Amino acid sequence: MGSHQVRTHKSLSIGGAALDYVNMALGWDPVRRRRWFGTRTKDIDLNAAALLFTDDHMVDVVYHEQLGSADGAVRHLGDSTTGEGKGDNEIITVDLTRLTPEVTTVFFIVTSYTGQTFEQIENAFCRVVDGVSGTEIARYDLTGGGPHTGLIMGKLFRSQGSWQFDAIGEGIWARHPVEAVSQLTTFVA
Repeated sequence: MGSHQVRTHKSLSIGGAALDYVNMALGWDPVRRRRWFGTRTKDIDLNAAALLFTDDHMVDVVYHEQLGSADGAVRHLGDSTTGEGKGDNEIITVDLTRLTPEVTTVFFIVTSYTGQTFEQIENAFCRVVDGVSGTEIARYDLTGGGPHTGLIMGKLFRSQGSWQFDAIGEGIWARHPVEAVSQLTTFVA
């Protein structure tokens, strides 16, 4: 799982009840403003994304430029371009009861749109949460997590009629979700 610290629970049933709603959340601290010889420090813009697959083909994506899936089951609640504010800066909600039956896998990824590596970003984290109980299923500390610009957090996948979560924690090079697609193929099966 690379150098990312992770706490995870693989089962998507919390207290014996099936999980119907999942939230993926991302947070980070804004860049500290400094001026060095007339130059200005660039803002940090991380992005949360959900990529929906049917078998090994991507069929939909939800991120800051496309805030909802075609079936309405996956929604991005808004783009933070600086990390301002406390707690979760970007949230994606997934209503597993409304996902079209053709969707077999949902990947959660994080990318650095402005190109900073996770070594350069302070207090960055991402997590998967049971949307009903608020229980964390997985959490990654991204800060100091390596010289890459993206992370494959994990995937939801259908298994014998129910959804399971698999933590991946693999660093990738991607500034935009489209750049991550080819790096996901080994994790689809």
